[in-house]
Amino acid sequence: MDKKKKIVAITACAAGIAHTYMAADSLKNKAEELGYSIHVETQGTIGIENEIPTEKIVEADVVIIASDVKIDLSRFNGKKVFSANVKSAIKDPDKLIKDAFNYSEIQGGKGTKKGFVTLGKTKKQGILSHLMTGISWMLPLTIASGLLMAVANLCAFQTEYVDNIGDYGENWVLGQREFPNFLMQVGGLGFKLMIPIFAGFVAYSIADRPGLAPALIAGWIINDNNMLGISVKASEQSVIEPGAGFIGAIVVGLLTGYLVKILKSIHWPKFLNPIVPIMIIPIIATVVMASLVKFLIGPPIASLVLSMFDGLSDLEKKFTGTGIVIAIVVSIMIAFDLGGPFNKTALVFGTVVFYQTLADAMSQGLGYWDANFVPGTATQAAISVPPLGMWLSTILFKNKYTKNERVMGKAAFGTGIVGITEGAIPFAASDPIRIIFANICGSVVAAVGVTLWNVQFAAGLGSPIGAFLGYIRGPMWPLSWILPIVLGIVVTALTAGFLKKKIVGEEYELYLKEKSETKKKRMLLRLNIKMFFRKPKLIIKKILKSQSLYWKRFWKNWCAYWKNAIIILLSFFINIYKNFKTLFILFKKIFTKKTIQEIEEIKLKKAKRKLLLAENKQKLKDQKETFKKNYYITLEELENKVNERKK
Repeated sequence: MDKKKKIVAITACAAGIAHTYMAADSLKNKAEELGYSIHVETQGTIGIENEIPTEKIVEADVVIIASDVKIDLSRFNGKKVFSANVKSAIKDPDKLIKDAFNYSEIQGGKGTKKGFVTLGKTKKQGILSHLMTGISWMLPLTIASGLLMAVANLCAFQTEYVDNIGDYGENWVLGQREFPNFLMQVGGLGFKLMIPIFAGFVAYSIADRPGLAPALIAGWIINDNNMLGISVKASEQSVIEPGAGFIGAIVVGLLTGYLVKILKSIHWPKFLNPIVPIMIIPIIATVVMASLVKFLIGPPIASLVLSMFDGLSDLEKKFTGTGIVIAIVVSIMIAFDLGGPFNKTALVFGTVVFYQTLADAMSQGLGYWDANFVPGTATQAAISVPPLGMWLSTILFKNKYTKNERVMGKAAFGTGIVGITEGAIPFAASDPIRIIFANICGSVVAAVGVTLWNVQFAAGLGSPIGAFLGYIRGPMWPLSWILPIVLGIVVTALTAGFLKKKIVGEEYELYLKEKSETKKKRMLLRLNIKMFFRKPKLIIKKILKSQSLYWKRFWKNWCAYWKNAIIILLSFFINIYKNFKTLFILFKKIFTKKTIQEIEEIKLKKAKRKLLLAENKQKLKDQKETFKKNYYITLEELENKVNERKK
């Protein structure tokens, strides 16, 4: 019998990237070292991995929750649970495991969660932690939607002969292409959903499940043009609308979360307790927040967007001769709220100006490229600078960013390279003043640069690779597009790096550890290169050996994967067979007019008949053996009788 103490654990950091898995590895290693059996479930950006089976929860002596975000503990009711932050699991897993055994409390008591309701006092979390919870749920949607829109945008224009100008020009044909148009609509829907999802999970982090529904609804309202009374849509094909965006989602998420928290603290009558978390609190919070957004928060946002739009129109008319002023203004708006009302208003304004001036140019017999591209080009040049600048800054100034931020820098590169500003949101949320200022500096440099070079952005990706995946014109092509953006990225990276403070404490220790490991890898690579020139045969042998080990592991994993897949497939078909068998019995019952009991009796009789036949066969076999023993003699006995006669 296994007498090892058994632990189950969950790790989850605010960003859902690096610390989640570092904590899991740390707990596993230490538990195995101490002689405990452990199963660790991770809840990162990718979702739940290595989920704890029910039987392991039942057998567990203690449950460890190492998390900086809200975790649903309802499945651990009745078990000893100990909660701590992720850093304690990384820095001192030994102490965490010992504390878990010594100080854990039964789930369902004071300070723990029972169903939807939290009883007593729980661990306090900062606002930043709540915002990071919302971001971790929002980021996958942002990236997926942005990529879909980028792909669709590449199909937006085509070069064709235009009769009214007697020359070749670029025409908007996205609406005529069914699948790219569908991708654009899906991407736009994703961006629309992004805001309520962010608001919903910020509220969920603060007030648990009762806060989710009201924040989702209020988050949708605060980003819906029709509900806010904003009517500045660029075109029929445009999916960009200037709602409240990221800032509005923060306001809604925090207000809803704390409102629900207040409602949960009220002592409701006992007969209402069963329906308080699933009916009363969500209804009250939804009505209050929806009304608040519609009638109190919504009108100022609508006025702000419309006044910004009118102000930009006035600026554009006032500085028609030079586009630098308008380029500076729209680039500041792009970088200021990273997808919020300022950002979206600037994007819509650039599109509207382009269409208006295009119509004027066509009416005067001019060509497509005679439209005003300045606002649209400036916004598209500025749009990728914040995320790509933060990515570069995390590489150049590693001692200024936490482990999670360094990992998120790689994600920011993925979003920025396809022209999605929202990739810089996690950095702005953790350090808004410094990061927003750095974003603005870089975006202004990029926008002014493309304006001075008279670059014209018709379609494609608002990033350096837009020069090769889009319709963009300018002198010294493609440098006139790439250089200003790259310069803006460098300015943002350097500004953020110089302004940010150095990391301290545990994060600095992690940075030093990472730096030491990187240094060792470089030294090893250098030694291997030297060894290759001195003893090439030895190095080739090592490479071949490592490759053979790799392929062995690969085939082992591959075989294990297909073995599991076949088992799952077989179990699926077995279940189907069992279901069909049950259905057959039911049909048989209907058509034979027999009850299930009668059918079971018939089955029993058949089984008895089979058993009786088997018994009869065995009896016949036994009789034959007896007959052989009685009437047949063996060869040995025959020889003995012959020998006796001879004597």
